[in-house]
Amino acid sequence: MMSKETFKALVLRQEDSKTSHAIENLTVDDLPEGDVLVAVDYSSLNYKDGMAIAGVGKIVREFPMVPGIDLSGTVLESLSPLYKRGDKVVLTGWSVGERYWGGYTQKASVKSEWLVPLPEGMDTKMTMMIGTAGFTAMLCVMTLEEAGITPDKGTVLVTGASGGVGSIAVAILGSLGYRVAALTAPGQENTHDYLRSLGATEFVGGPQWNELPRPLETQRWMGAIDTVGSKVLSRVLAEMDYLGCIANCGLAGGFDLTTTVMPFILRGVSLRGVDSVMCPIEKRKIAWKRLAKDLPAKALEAINSKAISLSDLPAAAADIVAGRVRGRLLVDLNK
Repeated sequence: MMSKETFKALVLRQEDSKTSHAIENLTVDDLPEGDVLVAVDYSSLNYKDGMAIAGVGKIVREFPMVPGIDLSGTVLESLSPLYKRGDKVVLTGWSVGERYWGGYTQKASVKSEWLVPLPEGMDTKMTMMIGTAGFTAMLCVMTLEEAGITPDKGTVLVTGASGGVGSIAVAILGSLGYRVAALTAPGQENTHDYLRSLGATEFVGGPQWNELPRPLETQRWMGAIDTVGSKVLSRVLAEMDYLGCIANCGLAGGFDLTTTVMPFILRGVSLRGVDSVMCPIEKRKIAWKRLAKDLPAKALEAINSKAISLSDLPAAAADIVAGRVRGRLLVDLNK
C-alpha cells in the first residue's frame, strides 16, 4: 500500500494543549497501518466530530489525528480475505476518528474487522446520510423492541429530537407505526413542522425540563430514546409508564444523572444503554439491513440539509457544538 500520489485530509494537531486543524496533502505512506485501503467517498459530521475539531471534551487524546467517526467508500487494496478491490464498504465506530485515524480523508487505511459490506439497496452516499447517528438511532429502536415496546403499547418520547440521532429515530419510529413525542430545546419550536413531517405527533418542552423532577411524576411515556442525559433523563425516568423502557445513547446535556430507585422498583422501568462504537459485527449487519427497510428515503432527504466539503468542516463543527445544526450534515470528500 505504497504510493506517492497525494490526497487531502483534515488533520488535527496539538501544541501547548491547544488543538489546531488544517487540510493537508498526504500520501498513502503517511497513513496508519491497516489491511484495507479505502477510497473514501463520504463521511458525516456528528456531535462528537464537532467536539474533536473544536478541541473540546478530550475526544482526541493522540495527535496528529484525522477526525471523522464515519466513512464509506470503495476498497482500493486489501490484504484481508474478507474484502477485495472494488467492494463498497461502510465504517462507523471502533474509536475511529478518536483513537484511530478517521473519515475526513480521501483515502483511509483501516482494519478489515471494522468494515461492513454496503447494505443491499444503499449506495455510499446514503449510508453516510445515515452515518453513526442513524445507526445509533436504529440500535435504540431495536433496544425498545427487545424490551417489548410495540406500537400498540403507548407513546415513545425522543429527546434532542431535532438532532441527528433524534431526527432519524423519529423517522424510523413513525414509519413503524409508533406514536412519537418529540422533545426540543427552547428556541427550537421552528423545528416542529420538520419533525412532524418525519412522524412526530406530539411536542414537549418547557422550563421543567431544566429542573430536577420529583421521584415519580405523572406517567406519560411507554418508551423513550434519550440523547441528552442529565436532568432531561431524570425527568424521563420519573414520567415513564409501568414497564416502560428508555434507550439512552447520548449526553448532549451532561453525563450526570440524579434519580431514585422508585421508577425501577415501583413501575418496573428499565434504562438500557446503547453503544454504537463497539457494537458486534453481526448486530451491525442487522441494524444496517433494518435501516435499508425501515427508514423512508423521503425522510432521509429531509434530515440531510446539505453536503459540505473538508474546508467547510471547522465552521460546521462550531455550529453543531453550539446546537445550531438541524438533522444531519453529509461530508463529500470529493467536493
